[in-house]
Amino acid sequence: MSEAEARLYRVALPMRVGFDHPAARRSTSDSLVLSLTVDGVTGLGECAPRAYVTGETTASVTEALHRVPMDRLFARLREVPPEELLARLRADGFEAALGLDLTAAGPETEAEGAEGAEGAHNNLLCLLETAVLDLLAHRLSVPATDLLPDAGFPEPATLPVSQVLDLSLGVDTFLDTRGPFHFVKVKASEDIDRDVRTVGAIRDRLGPKVPVMVDANMSWTPATAVPYARRLRDAGAELVEEPLPRRSWDALRTLRRESGIRVMLDESVCTLADARAAVAAEACDAVNVRVAKNGGLLNAARLVAYARGAGLAFQIGVQVAETGPLINAGRALAFRSPDALTVEAGQSDRFFPGPEMIVAPRPLVDRRANTLAPPPGPGFGVRLTPSAAPWAVLTWADGRWSPITPEENPR
Repeated sequence: MSEAEARLYRVALPMRVGFDHPAARRSTSDSLVLSLTVDGVTGLGECAPRAYVTGETTASVTEALHRVPMDRLFARLREVPPEELLARLRADGFEAALGLDLTAAGPETEAEGAEGAEGAHNNLLCLLETAVLDLLAHRLSVPATDLLPDAGFPEPATLPVSQVLDLSLGVDTFLDTRGPFHFVKVKASEDIDRDVRTVGAIRDRLGPKVPVMVDANMSWTPATAVPYARRLRDAGAELVEEPLPRRSWDALRTLRRESGIRVMLDESVCTLADARAAVAAEACDAVNVRVAKNGGLLNAARLVAYARGAGLAFQIGVQVAETGPLINAGRALAFRSPDALTVEAGQSDRFFPGPEMIVAPRPLVDRRANTLAPPPGPGFGVRLTPSAAPWAVLTWADGRWSPITPEENPR
């Protein structure tokens, strides 16, 4: 066996329950999982690229991975003691600590207007960084939360999570089956009257104490935003998430000033530079921090720290249909950030309830209380199951990537 090996999995698991919102409809997962093994120790990483967010796709990230100098990455993992390398990662970031330039590696973005945009290689960075961090955590025998800087908050035993009403589920069914409720996110439809009724029904059932946010996923226009927001505010919504086309700074400032509703940004804030621009433009009250979208666990933690310093609220969010280590990477960030406005747990238990789940132990949610426990560790606390094998597409050994053919690995 080679002393350094990697394997890439392109995972497209059919979802038992679909998920619909204004920017996309999803019935399968769409993730890349990377296994890195150095001298018998394995780390697992994952990204979930979405073209409408950073311009990346699983195909573009896979192509870019071919241009990453893996020999250099493996050499650094061998040469630098794990404690020292983790300290460098925290201080300098992934690329500087590993001696890599992922901007040069690619990938080509596919979303309109995303070419060369901030965050255009965030999922490539996330895929590599999470695998390296998990490997280091296994070497050091520490949980994933210990990979992150200590923000000075006591780590709670559990965290409450939000519940998301997407367009595949009726409001009455949602209210009858998805409680208890700590925070509710409503995915907007194309019908503002429907959305107002939905928010009103939630507020009537849950009362005034549970926060309600409407996520428009960039589907409003500057002309409709203020009247839509006012109607939702009057129905009981407290926030709207990413209501306008990304980085519509002036229109977002106008929306905040004229509607009286708070604005959370998601797709508009892929990097720290985006967050600074949003703050300078007075364009938001909160940001949605997602590990894959924001370029890995350490960059996501930096964004959280910036939000605190800038007086912004923040949510620890997820990509729909994460399948493995990315789930617990987000949860590690959440337990280091108990001051978050809310935490999204994802719905992997509902999307993939059978033996098709590619990792064990399963990242679970206590649905009786809608709470999370910390990742079990070491690292992200999961290993690949035999169900992952059919999704393998590339293997790296002896200095090169080689494809895994369907004949070698039939589904």
